Amino acid sequence: MYQEKDPIQNLIHLHVDGAFNRRELIERLVKYTGSVAAATAAVEGAGLLHAQTPACPAGVRVSEDDPGISAGMVTMHGEGGPLFAYQVLPRHVELPRPAVIVIHENRGLNEHIKDVTRRAAKAGFVALGIDLLSRQGGTDQFPDPVAAGAAYNRTQTLERREDMRSALLTLRDQSYVLGGRVGAVGFCAGGQNCFDLAINSPELTAAAVFYGNVPNPADAIQSMRPALIGFFGELDRNLNTGLPRLLTALQATQRVYSLHVYEGARHAFHNDTGAAYDPAAACDAWAKAMEFFGRHLDAPRV
Repeated sequence: MYQEKDPIQNLIHLHVDGAFNRRELIERLVKYTGSVAAATAAVEGAGLLHAQTPACPAGVRVSEDDPGISAGMVTMHGEGGPLFAYQVLPRHVELPRPAVIVIHENRGLNEHIKDVTRRAAKAGFVALGIDLLSRQGGTDQFPDPVAAGAAYNRTQTLERREDMRSALLTLRDQSYVLGGRVGAVGFCAGGQNCFDLAINSPELTAAAVFYGNVPNPADAIQSMRPALIGFFGELDRNLNTGLPRLLTALQATQRVYSLHVYEGARHAFHNDTGAAYDPAAACDAWAKAMEFFGRHLDAPRV
């Protein structure tokens, strides 16, 4: 989550999430540390001094002009006004299809999340990337990632829940969505929001959480109806402190669930634009998530 009280950690987190490269990170940190040496020390302290972003494996990213999809921005009714979203439909497969809502990190509906939305459509789902900055005019109003993070920090839990539910109910009722079957996948702050949506939306069929903060108290999980799959990095130690209470809460329910912790992976390991990207963990987790949705949303084979 974005925290305005610690700008240095905010900038490091944004770098890990792919907001800007190492050189720009150092340049931004100097404004707070006063020197390149101090900025470099802050990066080293975060374990990122020698981190390298591996090349994205061929075929992971999906371009907007890919012949297998049809993509574009849409506007729907939200409780707080117009709600913006990036909708991607699979081509060359018979509609209707099950749907997946993609919930962004704490920088809004950026190009990386649009790409992830296209990946879900390429896997055969109607995919909708929701913009949780819609009440502030949309992510396009905040081209700088720090400003986008600050805008996200101004959002409220109830407002985000209302917007996610508006997207869910609108998408569910579309003629091209099969039987109202809708799942959701979220990353980082979006993973936390995915938990919230799953707990508060019996209409949701399945939820996939990538390194999202576990609800506290986790007892709320016991009222959750969707099937759940979660993905976490072994080295994401602060976040992983919530996993024992999550597991305890899940074991007390009749819900279908599975949790996966990837050895050697850090927070944001799925984001192929960031410093923590782990291709092996990311590809395995994504494949598991798509198989999970296919199974629980009863998706016909493509």
